[in-house]
Amino acid sequence: MTEAAQTAHQLPNEPGDVAPERDLFSKFDGLIAEREALLASGVRDPFAIVMDEVKSPTLAVIKGKETILLGTYNYMGMTFDPDVVAAGKKALDEFGSGTTGSRVLNGTYQGHKECEDALREFYGTKHAMVFSTGYQANLGMISTLAGKGEYIILDADSHASIYDGCAMGNAEVVRFRHNSVEDLDKRLGRLPKEAGKLVVLEGVYSMVGDVAPLPEMVAVAKKHGAMILCDEAHGMGFFGPNGRGVYEEMGVEDDIDFVVGTFSKSVGTVGGFCVSNHPKFDVMRLVCRPYVFTASLPPSVVATAATSIRKLMHAGDKRAHLWENSRRLHGGLREMGFTLGTETPQSAIIAVILKDQTQAVMMWQALLEGGLYVNMARPPATPAGTYLLRCSLCAEHSSEQVEQILEMFRAAGTAVGVIG
Repeated sequence: MTEAAQTAHQLPNEPGDVAPERDLFSKFDGLIAEREALLASGVRDPFAIVMDEVKSPTLAVIKGKETILLGTYNYMGMTFDPDVVAAGKKALDEFGSGTTGSRVLNGTYQGHKECEDALREFYGTKHAMVFSTGYQANLGMISTLAGKGEYIILDADSHASIYDGCAMGNAEVVRFRHNSVEDLDKRLGRLPKEAGKLVVLEGVYSMVGDVAPLPEMVAVAKKHGAMILCDEAHGMGFFGPNGRGVYEEMGVEDDIDFVVGTFSKSVGTVGGFCVSNHPKFDVMRLVCRPYVFTASLPPSVVATAATSIRKLMHAGDKRAHLWENSRRLHGGLREMGFTLGTETPQSAIIAVILKDQTQAVMMWQALLEGGLYVNMARPPATPAGTYLLRCSLCAEHSSEQVEQILEMFRAAGTAVGVIG
C-alpha cells in the first residue's frame, strides 16, 4: 500500500493525527469544557462514583471510607432481604445465568410468569407485562399505545424515558405546565374530540419529590375522553394502603388505564412492568417493540423481583418508618435554613436547592468527605437553572442514621456557606 493510501486509511484519532475541525463530538464541546474546568478545580466527578463495597441498603465503602447512602432509590431496603437474595441464588442454580432470548421466543421461563402473577396480585389487575428495564416499559407502552393521528399529552417535567417514548412513536406530543390542572384542561380542549388521546402522568416526580394532583388531573382527562398512563416508579412501595403508589393513595385506581413501574427502586433489583385491566392489553406482547425485540430478564432477577413484590404486600411497618424518616429529615433541613424543593415532605425524595453548579458541587463533595453520599443533579435532568442535591430515604435508615445525616448536612452547609 502506498504512503498516501495508508494515510487515507488511518483513523482520525490514531496517534499523530490531528482531529478534524468538526466531528460528531463537536456538539458536546461546551459540556466537555465545563466538566474539565470542574475537575481542574480539584473536586471529584459527581457522576463517576464507584462503590467499592456495599454493606447494606444504607451503607457502602467509597474510596476506603464507610459512607451512609442517601442517593440510591432503595426506598424499601429490599436489596439485602434474606428471602430475596435466597430466591435469586436458587433461580441461578436451577435456570442458569440468562435466557439469551426475547419473551416472545425462548425468553419466557417459569420465573417470568411467576413475576407477572406477583404483579397482578400486588396491583389487583387482570394483566401484567414485565419489561427488561423501567425505561423500556415507558418506551414501549407510550410509543405503541398512541400512533399517527393520535395525541400524547404529558407533564413538562416528565422523566426522560417518557419523552423518549414519545420520540420513538408517531403521535403528536403536547406538553402542559408541571402539575397544572388548568393547563392540562386547556390543552386537551384544543385537540380534536374524535382523536385518540393518552395523558401521561407521574405519581412522584423524581427530581424534586413532589406528587401529582391525580384526582383533579384524572377528572380532566376523562372529561376530554383521554386514556391515562401513570408512572409509579417512585411511588410503588411507599404510597397507599397496599403500597401500589400515589394513584392508590389518592383513590383513583379505577380510573387509571395503565400503571408503569420499575423494579429498580422499591423492589430492589432491575426491570420494568406495566399493569392494566384493559381487555385487549395482551396484544401489546405482539406489537410493543421494546418488549418483542429485547432479551428477557435473567431468571435470578425475576425470582428476586417476585419475592420482593410479594413481601411488599405486607410492608406496612416499613412504609410507616419511611414516612417518619422523610418527615424528620425534611423538617430538620428546613430548620437549619436549607432551601428545599417542597414546602412539606411529599415523598421519600427530598431535594436541597443550591444557587449554582459550583455551590452544588462543593456541597456534594463536603458531604461525601464527611461520609454521606447523595445525588447531585443539574440541567437538563433538572429544570433550567436548577441545581440540587437529591436525597432518597430508605426504610432501613435507622432514626440514629437520620440524625447523623442531619449533622453531616449542618457541618457541610456551614463549611460551604450554604447556611449561616
